[in-house]
Amino acid sequence: MIFTKVRKIVEPYISIFTPSINNFACLILKIIKESAVFAWGSLVANKLRTLLSLLGIVIGILVIIGVLAVADALKKNVNDTLSKLGSDIVYVHKWPWEGGWDYPWWKYFLRPQPSVGDAEQIIKRSELAENVSYCVDFQRPVKFRDNYVNNASINGVWLYYEKVQEIKIASGRYFTDAEIRAGRKVVVIGHHIATNLFGNQDPVGSMIKIKGENFAVVGVLKAEGEGLFSIGIDETVYVPFFAARNMVDLNNWNVQQEILVKPKPGVTSAQLKDELTGIMRSIRKQQPKEENNFSLNEANMAKKQFGSIFDILYIIVFVIGGFAMLVGVFGTTNIMFVSVKERTNIIGIQKALGAKRAFILLQFLVESMILSVLGGVIGLVLAFVATTLVGILLDFSMPLSAYRIMTGLLISSVAGVVAGIIPAYSASRLDPVEAIRSK
Repeated sequence: MIFTKVRKIVEPYISIFTPSINNFACLILKIIKESAVFAWGSLVANKLRTLLSLLGIVIGILVIIGVLAVADALKKNVNDTLSKLGSDIVYVHKWPWEGGWDYPWWKYFLRPQPSVGDAEQIIKRSELAENVSYCVDFQRPVKFRDNYVNNASINGVWLYYEKVQEIKIASGRYFTDAEIRAGRKVVVIGHHIATNLFGNQDPVGSMIKIKGENFAVVGVLKAEGEGLFSIGIDETVYVPFFAARNMVDLNNWNVQQEILVKPKPGVTSAQLKDELTGIMRSIRKQQPKEENNFSLNEANMAKKQFGSIFDILYIIVFVIGGFAMLVGVFGTTNIMFVSVKERTNIIGIQKALGAKRAFILLQFLVESMILSVLGGVIGLVLAFVATTLVGILLDFSMPLSAYRIMTGLLISSVAGVVAGIIPAYSASRLDPVEAIRSK
């Protein structure tokens, strides 16, 4: 009822103003079109000046968008790798995954490593955990005949590991509980390990050497792609924990050990962490006022930590690229002043024939924008070529997203407006008589 009354009141005014609005829009579009044609002719007629004007904008866009594309690819790679850790899994670890510039590593260095005994106690005491496992991570060379992989990531896994972390087998099988308990010398290897050692041959049933000892390959993992810092599942060799502990000193601070805890359905990570805090403090007999000598980590914690690092990186990129764009803006502004000076006589004639200030203003402003956007397009093309070549050379995907392309075009458009507004305004304010007399 109310909307009907409002509509009856407003409709007459809409019918009055609609033709005026349409006429004004058509006029603006006509001015922009004529200004663009005139500006394009000026740019084509002065190729050397146009080329010199483009350089600053091209370099600025190349720096900003090229580095942003690399940063985006690294961020995606990090997030994809962290996602494989499991968003609901809590990791009992010596080191926290959060920290800043004041990270007190010396305090965490003195903490004891989590152990299989701790994992067994968590299984007995926890009411919120669905599955609990343990693993130790270190690096060793892996060899098959004359082929070898230096510093392969060796993961010594305990019972129930496949129930906490998803294990995708391409061929063969995963360990049995009996093999893990007995410390059998069997391995499940990642895709890249299999390719580097065996080529196109099926590795299942073959023997590989780790630290001079023979291990039978019982399974090969599905290819997952590059992981964090180029170390991922594809470069991993899984070994039963009781076989792996004979190859490494578990008291070595450089050997990573962790307990993995998966909550029951409906249990939040906060609830699980509260329970684990009490259990771990009880296991280690800590006093009420003592600080925890362990850390409870989640994948989201690491994502936030890396996210803050990338935020700083983005700021640095924009600052550096901003200086490059500033040089381009100054260069374009100087060229536009030269253009105004050269065409002062023509501007006077245009005004004498009835050209409005808006037309003169838009004429030079559009010329500046076309110049900057053209430089932006060239910069984007060079950024695409550069990121593609780097991606091919490093075997690392770095696509130039549509969002970054739009960012580059927007930056170059704004730069064009900033660079051309003062010269365009000065041109529009010229006196037609004085302008015609100038040479």
